[in-house]
Amino acid sequence: MNIEFTLEQFERLLKAVYLGNWLANSIHDGSREDPFDEELEGIEDYVFSLAKDFGLEKLIEYDKEHKRYFPTNKFDDLMQEYIEDYDEDCFWDELFWRMSERDFNRAYAEDEVSKMELKEIFEKEEPFRQKWDNEIDTYGLNRLEVQER
Repeated sequence: MNIEFTLEQFERLLKAVYLGNWLANSIHDGSREDPFDEELEGIEDYVFSLAKDFGLEKLIEYDKEHKRYFPTNKFDDLMQEYIEDYDEDCFWDELFWRMSERDFNRAYAEDEVSKMELKEIFEKEEPFRQKWDNEIDTYGLNRLEVQER
């Protein structure tokens, strides 16, 4: 089977493959204890190997020592913009949800929560979500401090 791409479509495919592999593998160090997902590495290498056919050597280069294709610095820098935006959004989203959940769990004992219907939990969590939404929107990290005990 053959799939045809325009130059623009193939550039988008390179981005999508890079970002997908990065999302799955950037959290691993590649060691035996913490291996990369080799299937994703392999599909990335295969797609990257086709870049030359599209005249995109400025984005992907072959490394003879590793016998693999890698993004050029130019392409890697472009992808870092996506990654930084993603990380920024994840940070604020995780902070919001984790702090809201923490405060809810401090306010209600586990046995109380286990007796609540899902709708009731959602309603009782709402003040904590509003609190953290307002705090983060208004102050960001400026008022968050670690208390010494």
